[in-house]
Amino acid sequence: MRGFLYDNGLGLAFGAAFVLALAGQAIAGRAEFNSDLITDGLQPVGYLAYLTSSDFAVDVTENWQSEYLQFFLYISVTVWLVQRGSPESKAVDKAGLESDHEQLTGEHARPDSPRWAGARDWRQAVYSHSLGLVMGTIFLMCWFSQSVTGVASYNEKQLRRLEAPVDWGEYLARAEFWSRTLQNWQSELLAVASMAVLSIYLRQRGSPESKPVGASHSSTGVEG
Repeated sequence: MRGFLYDNGLGLAFGAAFVLALAGQAIAGRAEFNSDLITDGLQPVGYLAYLTSSDFAVDVTENWQSEYLQFFLYISVTVWLVQRGSPESKAVDKAGLESDHEQLTGEHARPDSPRWAGARDWRQAVYSHSLGLVMGTIFLMCWFSQSVTGVASYNEKQLRRLEAPVDWGEYLARAEFWSRTLQNWQSELLAVASMAVLSIYLRQRGSPESKPVGASHSSTGVEG
């Protein structure tokens, strides 16, 4: 058990932190939701009702889609674009898909390589882009879920104000949807840009996200 915890500490720690943060969001979100209900002269709801509500779902999926967009873009864009001096970038002469020899694919696959890496058909093509494909798919699914739960949450508020609800297409054209979406996108893009640029000049000893403390500012694609 100790070996398992040590070998998987990063995933387990972030997984536990995720569950705690989600629970905290549920507690705070329900309090805010019930405050709005009381203001509108309605009865507050319990935790189960809130957790299955469109209000909670839209807040969760709104954050998830922006996070997966960040990773999808970074995984894809860093294939072709580089940032000299950043450990978050490939070396400047490595831009592009790289050769089969460098990627250990086809005849260059090793005995311990994933099976599809050595295939010479569609399996290698799919596996070669599987990380980006999965991240992009999760992003699209979360974004679609955000739009569906968002219109439901929006219509609930419309009905409380005795105003007409809107359909899904109308909601996508409204400022409500794009305000929710873009406020998350801009923060994620700023965070990625900051990490890529600040890591050129700043260090964090022992972190794989940082260059070695003594590495030059121009060293690129080097992790400490």
